[in-house]
Amino acid sequence: MINMLAAIPVRALFARLFSLVFFVLAFTLVSATVMDVISDLQSGQQLMQALIKGVNGSIIALAVYELAMVIRSEYSGRSESHDVITMMRRTLPRFIGTVCVAMSLEGLIMIIKYSQLELAGNLYYPVAIIASTALLLASLGVFLRMAPKDQTSPGEPS
Repeated sequence: MINMLAAIPVRALFARLFSLVFFVLAFTLVSATVMDVISDLQSGQQLMQALIKGVNGSIIALAVYELAMVIRSEYSGRSESHDVITMMRRTLPRFIGTVCVAMSLEGLIMIIKYSQLELAGNLYYPVAIIASTALLLASLGVFLRMAPKDQTSPGEPS
């Protein structure tokens, strides 16, 4: 057992551990969301309210699952010679894209919810969420534009 652990690099071991933790967390979030929606429907809550809660929980679970996938694919590889910028250029767009989708859906769901409940004074919160989503997406674009491109060997065309 000790010889097997010594053969696995520390980086790969922690990557597997963290990805497992996030996979379990994502599964738990999905399970809790399904159970909450079922219990809300059984208690007589409106269908739309129960489904909105289900969408919120599912979006969070999706973001956690995507984080687990990023950790698993990027940090458990055998190669230790990854350039940090190259690794960031590959992983950040996927993760930030998932987070932006989650945040924008959350903001839109809040707008619908507040408009149905006639709480127009609370629309500042979803507008702030959507504006911060736009800022996050623009920041990702600036990072991708300014970060150096992948290095190619001298004989290959760029």
